[in-house]
Amino acid sequence: MDIFYKTKYLSPLGEIVLIADKNSLVGLYFENRKTYFKKENIILKENNNLSIFLDVKKWLDDYFNRKNPDVSKLSLNFVGATDFQKEVWKILLPVPYGKTMTYKDIKNELIKKLSLKSMSNQAVANAISKNPILIIIPCHRIIASDGSLKGYVAGLDIKEKLLQIEGYKSSSSINESHPASCISSR
Repeated sequence: MDIFYKTKYLSPLGEIVLIADKNSLVGLYFENRKTYFKKENIILKENNNLSIFLDVKKWLDDYFNRKNPDVSKLSLNFVGATDFQKEVWKILLPVPYGKTMTYKDIKNELIKKLSLKSMSNQAVANAISKNPILIIIPCHRIIASDGSLKGYVAGLDIKEKLLQIEGYKSSSSINESHPASCISSR
């Protein structure tokens, strides 16, 4: 059994749970909302003083104060992720604060990066939906090609508020029926 550590962060949008190994963040999700962080076969110990937690809490403070914190200074560990998921999340990480990218943009970037002839939109959406480190891996910045906001594991209300914090103005409507964009089961 693997041992991980947890702590909580009180954000303006609700309580956030942080999960880490000794040195890296492995999970970040909103308490009492759906998450993809896998909780089977692990031991979670409360620890509010890990240096990674202090770094992430400072990052979140900056984020919620409408600053543009540097994600490259945080140590992240994609525990249990497939190589494909990691490739998708690496594309998400540099999406700029206050900007968005479409699923199609990600698909096209992956096709080029992996030298593929084609790829399904569903493969991209499925990989995005497995993101265990919300906000920091900014799947909330991924929108439909028509500019509308589609599903989010923590709820579309949270996705919209995160984008508002960043100053993004949606020109289209939210569509809760879309199966993509960080939707997963608990």
